Amino acid sequence: MKIIDLSLPIDDKAFEVHKVAIERVTHKAGVEKFNRLIMGKTLSGRIRYLLGQRILKKEDLPDEEFLSLEIVHAPVHIGTHLDYSFHYGSKSENRLSKTADEIPLEYCYQDGIKLDLTHKKPNETIKASDIEEALLKINYELKLWDIVLLQTGADKLCGSAKYFSDYPGVDISAIDYLLDRGVKVFGVDTMGIDRPYRFMLKEFLEKKDPRALYPAHFYGRKREFIHIERLANLEKLPPCGFKVICFPVRIKNTGAAWARVVAIL
Repeated sequence: MKIIDLSLPIDDKAFEVHKVAIERVTHKAGVEKFNRLIMGKTLSGRIRYLLGQRILKKEDLPDEEFLSLEIVHAPVHIGTHLDYSFHYGSKSENRLSKTADEIPLEYCYQDGIKLDLTHKKPNETIKASDIEEALLKINYELKLWDIVLLQTGADKLCGSAKYFSDYPGVDISAIDYLLDRGVKVFGVDTMGIDRPYRFMLKEFLEKKDPRALYPAHFYGRKREFIHIERLANLEKLPPCGFKVICFPVRIKNTGAAWARVVAIL
């Protein structure tokens, strides 16, 4: 058995549109933080802390070190993650949208299919015909609950501004093609399933047509689907013959959730 990591990290040093911060409390600083938190729970404790008293000293600990602690401040759409219908709108298929903690886990451990779409250029969209052609090349017919991974190669731009501006989107016809064949989850190695902001906004401003804005995401209001964004290393996968595991972190009432997505060969 071989496990291939298909995930990107949450990285506070990488270029991001949204603010990402990771507060790192070191082993040395952890002693002081412990005292501040524990003693701060009562008024008398806060006063004693301000007067310089401590309930735990570094000399009380092995190597004078406490436990490290990292606190992540980041949107759920940073790093590899799964989007569900609540992200797309308040309703999907004429009922209340579902949140990421409601994603059925059985959808998240299924046979994986990788489709090579590296020929698609920025500002282009992956259409149903592209999906069909890619399936014909590998002589594969989709079945119920297959997890389909769309390889564009855009993950190699991660960490730079181009990651947010140079990748193809997914056309509604491609989403329909997958859903009509029983696919519940599909994934992309891009930062989103719609075309980059610069193309959508340019068209919207020129034509004043709201259909130019996030058509793939907003389509989730009409048909329910789950998609994975920010995959990586899809070039390491064969076209088929592997399992995908994409269990989301259980965060209450969010439209997306981080996931450590892997393939098992």
